[in-house]
Amino acid sequence: MLQLLWTVPALPLLGFALLALFGRRLPRAGVSVIGAGSVGLSAVASGLVAWGYITQTVPAAYSQCLWTWMEVGSLKVDMILWLDPISLVMILVATGVGFLIHVYSTEYMRDDADYARFFAYMNLFVGAMVVLVLAGSLPMLYLGWEGVGLCSYLLIGFWYDNADNARAAVKAFLVTRIGDIGMLIGLFVLWFSLGTLDIQPLMERAQLQWTPNSAVAVAATALLLCGALGKSGQLPLQVWLPDAMAGPTPVSALIHAATMVAAGVYLLARTHVLFDLAPAVQCVVAVIGAATLLLAGTSALAQRDIKRALAYSTISQLGYMFLALGVGAWSAALFHFMTHAFFKALLFMAAGAVILAMHHEQDMFNMGGLRRRLPLVFWTFLAGAMSLAALPLVTAGFYSKDMILWSVLSSPKGGFLLWAAGVVGAFLTGLYSFRIVFLVFFGEEKGHASAKPGPAMMIPLVLLAVLALGAGFVEIPETLGRVALFSSFMGVHAAEASAVLGEGTQQVLAALLALGGLAAAVVLYLLRPGIVKAWVATPSGAALQRLCASGWGFDALYGMLIIRPVVALSSLCRDDFMAVVWRAVGICAEGAAAGLGRAQTGRLRFYMAGIALGAVVVLALVVLL
Repeated sequence: MLQLLWTVPALPLLGFALLALFGRRLPRAGVSVIGAGSVGLSAVASGLVAWGYITQTVPAAYSQCLWTWMEVGSLKVDMILWLDPISLVMILVATGVGFLIHVYSTEYMRDDADYARFFAYMNLFVGAMVVLVLAGSLPMLYLGWEGVGLCSYLLIGFWYDNADNARAAVKAFLVTRIGDIGMLIGLFVLWFSLGTLDIQPLMERAQLQWTPNSAVAVAATALLLCGALGKSGQLPLQVWLPDAMAGPTPVSALIHAATMVAAGVYLLARTHVLFDLAPAVQCVVAVIGAATLLLAGTSALAQRDIKRALAYSTISQLGYMFLALGVGAWSAALFHFMTHAFFKALLFMAAGAVILAMHHEQDMFNMGGLRRRLPLVFWTFLAGAMSLAALPLVTAGFYSKDMILWSVLSSPKGGFLLWAAGVVGAFLTGLYSFRIVFLVFFGEEKGHASAKPGPAMMIPLVLLAVLALGAGFVEIPETLGRVALFSSFMGVHAAEASAVLGEGTQQVLAALLALGGLAAAVVLYLLRPGIVKAWVATPSGAALQRLCASGWGFDALYGMLIIRPVVALSSLCRDDFMAVVWRAVGICAEGAAAGLGRAQTGRLRFYMAGIALGAVVVLALVVLL
């Protein structure tokens, strides 16, 4: 079974190639079969590989060398696929959730004129993500890394005839490039310091050659962190992620659940050995995660657009994962990544069903009462919202978030303040999750929902709802009976805990705050909505509302500090000497193009004479030179 590993990335990439070459000539049914089928077969292959890996007599990492990519001096980069518990979880989620999103898309995008192009991009997205997580070397990982960046640009700007969509795509591409440049420099630092870019030898050499908090360890991990911050939308590079909602809703589900935003979390988890050798950078990771989850949580509370509210919730939940990574609890971060993929894909896809039913209306304040019109969408969305809010005992999100909070509180790299940020975030999550539920599905109807989703949309929603509620039972804490299937599979064993609160006490407090957020949402958005309206009508309330709705003003800040000075400098340099040179080059190119255009006479004899003359000139040059 393990020999099938190469098919996991190959199948979606093959689907992309077929759709790119022949998609326009195929009927929509054929596009659907290739688009969704290639990812479905990849998911099946992932399952078979997982079965082969788990049933080994002694489970160990498995590698598969495909070919040598490049060999320059002492640098040799092989295309090696590396399978271990981390990459296995990632491919199962990427292909499994990706397949459900593709099935959903066959109905959601059925009336789009560029149906084949959409599925070609989606297949390439999944293929690039699988390459990223299976990479046995950092250059190969970087290949997949840039692949998902390219696909995000193509899919966010899929409806490029709308200028706002095109700007959102460019923004995502440029902001993530900032982090990617830092990551690329980090790869050079690692190569010159350790002499290899193969991931496993790199980890071993780092442990032997680096001392904790040495300059090279801090520099290399800080540069890798830059890339992770960009891809996973963490402070200060989070500004692209809310605008990524310009793409079709299945794209939002894929980016926010199974692919791109998970790349940063995966990078830090994969290289956790390096970060263990740079405690100062690890501390920065934890602080950034705590700050991000609070900032994004408050921003989600002020959004009117249902997809932007969910986008800010993604940034906040990724903040929890970075918080866990910052205290060394990388297995807890991956556990929350897995549960988050299920409930966030569910929420975006259910939101897409609502948007279609409401004739592409996305303002939650123009919705209401949809639980009666769309009952199955309501119940599946409710399951996702419950898991996002981490309602205790019955949701997957509760167990993964509890694992993070206990790790933060009990770890020597964590502490009470970071834990406090996490539990305040739990309250905010409960509040903004059920704010969405009550605004969209309760109250009086403010629009007419005309189209109910069909089976291709509803079946993935039901399956994801089951996972959003039940997937967390693979890891249950000691206080509730102790099931450690996930952490044992990851090879992580419970460490000696030292905390100001016991595990049971902190669980009760975190659960009460999550329930408190739900209760506050009931009061503010269901029973007494006038309270919020009256407060927002005050000058201070209106100012805070605008601040949170703008994501705490980061776009305006960057515009003032970076964009305007660059534009002003460009204006000053518009007519300098080099501008004149390049303008002349352009004029020459236009003239040459016009001259060559006149040579296109349509006369066959003229063309044949030109070919003969060219052959004579080439032969003369060969003989004379």
